[in-house]
Amino acid sequence: MAKVQLTDLVLRDAHQSLLATRMTTADMLPICPQLDKVGYFALEAWGGATFDSCIRFLNEDPWERLRQLKKALPNTRIMMLLRGQNLLGYRHYADDVVAKFVEAAAKNGVDVFRIFDAVNDPRNFKAATDAAKKTGKHVQAAISYATTPFHTIQSYVDLAKELAAEGADSLCIKDMAGLLKPYDAYELVKAIKKAVDLPIEIHSHSTTGMSVATLAKAAEAGAEILDTVISSLAMGTSHSPTETMVEIFKGTPYDTGLDTNLLLDIAAYFREVRKNYKKFESSFLGADTRILVSQVPGGMLSNLESQLKEQGASDKIDEVLKEIAVVQKDFGYPPLVTPTSQIVGTQAVFNVLFGRYNKLTGESMDLLVGKYGKCPAPKNPEVVKKALETLKMEKEITHRPADDIPNEFAKLEEETKKLLGTEKVAVEDVLTYAMFPKVAPDFFKKRDQGPVKFTAEPEAPKAAPAAAAAPAGGAQAAKYVVNVNGADYTVVVRPEGTMAIAPAAAPQAAPAASAAPAAPAAAAPSGGHVVEAPVAGTIIKYSVNEGASVSAGQTIMIIESMKMELEIKATGSGSIHFLVSTGTQVAAHQPVAELK
Repeated sequence: MAKVQLTDLVLRDAHQSLLATRMTTADMLPICPQLDKVGYFALEAWGGATFDSCIRFLNEDPWERLRQLKKALPNTRIMMLLRGQNLLGYRHYADDVVAKFVEAAAKNGVDVFRIFDAVNDPRNFKAATDAAKKTGKHVQAAISYATTPFHTIQSYVDLAKELAAEGADSLCIKDMAGLLKPYDAYELVKAIKKAVDLPIEIHSHSTTGMSVATLAKAAEAGAEILDTVISSLAMGTSHSPTETMVEIFKGTPYDTGLDTNLLLDIAAYFREVRKNYKKFESSFLGADTRILVSQVPGGMLSNLESQLKEQGASDKIDEVLKEIAVVQKDFGYPPLVTPTSQIVGTQAVFNVLFGRYNKLTGESMDLLVGKYGKCPAPKNPEVVKKALETLKMEKEITHRPADDIPNEFAKLEEETKKLLGTEKVAVEDVLTYAMFPKVAPDFFKKRDQGPVKFTAEPEAPKAAPAAAAAPAGGAQAAKYVVNVNGADYTVVVRPEGTMAIAPAAAPQAAPAASAAPAAPAAAAPSGGHVVEAPVAGTIIKYSVNEGASVSAGQTIMIIESMKMELEIKATGSGSIHFLVSTGTQVAAHQPVAELK
């Protein structure tokens, strides 16, 4: 066996980081025979945001993807990324749901469970670790890496010891933002190796430009497995190129023994596939050293871009990146990895848009009061106090959060039966509903339509000007048809200083730049206090009944924005009349209710 083995992330983290997790199974399967010949330690192909993206955007059953990949990769282990007690969702689940999920994942094709917890709380690893051990599959416990005053080599060593004691078969240092410096990696691997007799895998994003050197030094220190990505989907917010690392180690004691020519064939395939997803490309394709301060992981950068576009605030990304550092400190320095990266990042967006902590998301409050586990450092007491008051709690939680969650699989199974209108339901469907209860119902309705398909977009032809009336003074105007987000708009271009031509009919208003579909128009308010959506998102719940009497500041609706929940509060007192129904996508500042 080679002294250093590689895990390729091309089927999961690469396109999550670069292409907003949009790669379809149909674009993965044709290259699987070649991938299966390489001799990887594993191929990471499931978990993370792929499950969410499958049902939210691709109309694919993620379980079917796993089964198809397992069949196409008979000689290669499939790795999944599992968020400990969060599984693949944004909350903690009861232990019985964790056990059912891990059992189903193993049955459908997962061979290596990479388990992590966003706040590195060992208590949040245990249920998933125990469940994975029962399946007989490989259990890899991942330490989320951060650079804060409270994250020291000794703290990581202590955590490694605890995770080894829980039953891990290997350890992973998970550097999700590219913060692990080469010489720090050397010292960290050496220290953990001295304390724990387990193989170590290194996962380091290339966002800051350090990852190739980091992997090399980690191998020198004794790391046995390295995460890489085939070159055509490497670098930027992704990872170090597989072929590059193979060549660096060739002829050395760390030689991987992998065939560069085979890897080049695979790279050529994905180079063509990548063209299908051009519209999802992240603009962060080089080395972004701002991340050395903001610590935003690669996968979140591309998502943050699209989320800011959705809010009409693309110009505020630098402010948000600076604010993330403030929020992370106030929240007790949690490592920025899903879901804490999303929680901290979204809160930073809202702080920039509305003022610091004027609007706390539900998930921010849960993190502040301990519902996600123990954070590495003390939190800002004033922000914690605000969260406790809103949640009507007396003090923070100090025990394992899942201890407060009674078994819930049976209840979720009954809800899924009701949703599907059947007496029997597959365990996998129950788990899909459990992970994303707001998205799964729509997916179940459309599942039979089959997956979406992306193709490379043809080069846009140069616009041919159509004849247009000449403005006063004889200057010639030209009329063009411009396509924006799939909609055609007629545009008249005229020389500077000439008068506009009066249109024969009112022109169609161009939509605001947005990554989301245009929101349906709300009924015009007829008087009283108007309540507007603070951000673009989806109305997911009414907090009061239609016609109820409410007072100023009372929560009347919940909106989901950027995967987080935010309360919409009454702007005055009176009888509530809702202008939009639940499930409606709304734009920022769109009227959603009125008070009479």
